[in-house]
Amino acid sequence: MPHVNIKHFPIPLDEARRAELVDTITQAVQRAFRCDAGVISIALEPVEKAAWNERVYDPEIVHRKSLLAKLPNY
Repeated sequence: MPHVNIKHFPIPLDEARRAELVDTITQAVQRAFRCDAGVISIALEPVEKAAWNERVYDPEIVHRKSLLAKLPNY
């Protein structure tokens, strides 16, 4: 606890950018949940643009809107 799963279009993330992203998210989650960094897990999940609506938008945004802390503007 807690677990963060970021779904995104595939883009090249070099190791430095990936590490910076993970570190920034870890710090934000630590502050918000007042927990140790060791209990946080983070997944980065590339999803092809052609599959976005089927795999992400419909099941996770439309059908789980009540759970979203921030809505997209598309």
